[in-house]
Amino acid sequence: MKKLLLLPLVLGLLIGSCKKKKEDTKAETVPDCSGGTPSFASAVSPLIASSCAGNGCHASGSGNGPGALTNYTQIKNAAAGIRSAVLAGTMPQGSTLTNAQKSTIVCWIDAGTPNN
Repeated sequence: MKKLLLLPLVLGLLIGSCKKKKEDTKAETVPDCSGGTPSFASAVSPLIASSCAGNGCHASGSGNGPGALTNYTQIKNAAAGIRSAVLAGTMPQGSTLTNAQKSTIVCWIDAGTPNN
């Protein structure tokens, strides 16, 4: 009798272990950048200033991650890390960016980080 009770349990474990695992819901999704290159001066810089430097994490003198993100050179030099963190949703800490904001940053980086 005990063997009959164990059989459904063992079968359930075997079947359950064969199922595909769910895909990571935070998978990086590259935005559509067909709308043109965002302007650094009017779109990217203000966004990074408010979301990254403005909250103190990457303000002048910061040692967090790539350091300060307060001017074009600093942001350009950190572009690869910024892109990765924005797409993964790990930055900015303590808040989130909208899809449009993520697209602005990523599309500007993918366009070669122009100083426009």
